[in-house]
Amino acid sequence: MKSAQETLSPTRVKLTIEVPFDELKPALDKAYKTVGSQISVPGFRRGKVPAKVVDQRVGRGTILDQAINDALPGIYSQAVAEAELQPLGQPEVDVTRLEDGDLVEFTVEVDIRPEFETPDLSDIEVTVPDVTVEDADVDEQVEALRERFATLTEVERPAADGDFVTIDLSASKDGEKLDVAQASGIVYQVGKDSMLDGLDDAVAGMSAGESKTFQTQLAGGDLKGEDVDVEVTVSTVKEQELPELDDDFAQTASEFDTVDELRADIAEKLTRGKRIEQAAEARDAVLEAALEKLDVPLPETVVEAEIASRRQQIEQQLAYAGMTMDAYLDSEEQTIDEFEADLEKRVRDSLVAQFLLDQIATDSEIGIEQDELTEHMLRRAQQSGEDPQSFMQHMVEHNHIPELVAEVVRGKALATLVEDAIVKDESGNVIDLKSLRGDGSVAEGDEAGSDDA
Repeated sequence: MKSAQETLSPTRVKLTIEVPFDELKPALDKAYKTVGSQISVPGFRRGKVPAKVVDQRVGRGTILDQAINDALPGIYSQAVAEAELQPLGQPEVDVTRLEDGDLVEFTVEVDIRPEFETPDLSDIEVTVPDVTVEDADVDEQVEALRERFATLTEVERPAADGDFVTIDLSASKDGEKLDVAQASGIVYQVGKDSMLDGLDDAVAGMSAGESKTFQTQLAGGDLKGEDVDVEVTVSTVKEQELPELDDDFAQTASEFDTVDELRADIAEKLTRGKRIEQAAEARDAVLEAALEKLDVPLPETVVEAEIASRRQQIEQQLAYAGMTMDAYLDSEEQTIDEFEADLEKRVRDSLVAQFLLDQIATDSEIGIEQDELTEHMLRRAQQSGEDPQSFMQHMVEHNHIPELVAEVVRGKALATLVEDAIVKDESGNVIDLKSLRGDGSVAEGDEAGSDDA
């Protein structure tokens, strides 16, 4: 086999491949055996029909077509490897010459990963928000903890903010009840404003056994956005009693002996969480700064295919949530043109980022260990809510392991890029991300830069 390469654009090449018939012999033998087993010829067992007889029955062209189709993937892979190309997407293949018994010539056009010089990224400097935890933040967490240990006592008085009421709801339009908008036995905290508009105003001041009708708009379904009448009936009113915030409560609700120790622990956990958020913002900012230094040509067919794929995913997610694209655009306050422009930008940025991180991984010889891949697969399974064993089996059976490997390697390349950048907070302090552990704590001394970072 011999091949010649022609550059059509910075992201597309054309290969002309000549294959002697001798190299097609295994594929031809297989084609004759396959077709021969599918036809019945008197005097011959299935699969033992001579080639000449098969040609007479189905035609030599049928055999050649099957043999070429069977051999083509291997021929294509070999030509790509010899040319040291990194193809993207599916190739366009044409048989341009066929001389039976002599040779077959193919032309293959395919998009390829663009070649580019990695710019100097050592001078990237970004600023991220400070890590600050206010007393109000701690107070909020303490109150949430007190609410977890609160008790509810039924009272014989009108409902007020903070009370828990048990209610029935019945929606109707033009005097006719809506079957899809009936509910009973709902426990609702007055003042949370977490259900229907107008519900809090209606329930506040109602006592057990009372009913009231108010007008609102449904949040979903065929009548979404239309005015309906909702009758609310209160069956019970319960008052929430919070435990005293003292050392006894701290000992009951936590492993700490005092409220001060409990608050200090909450403050530390909030700080760790904010450090992780800060690191994520630094990652995004550094990557964005790196992309601004690049001018990478992108294969338009790959861009268009990725846009179509992401659009389809969004539409499927919306359909699963019972929302139309128009309703989604309204909620995001976007026009369809703005949505399409934003989607295209995100796709182009994502592709350039992949190319850059792959290049950094190659230049830095970044690899992957089996335990890193396993940990990544477990994390992905957890995120998708799937059984880890089933998730891993699916990834293997559908040949998704190379994609997962690429995700891990790109993640390590991005970590390298971020750690080499200068990251400061808004107060001007340099942030050492190499010392940040996965739980948001900071390693000290010899621990910095360890595997926990």
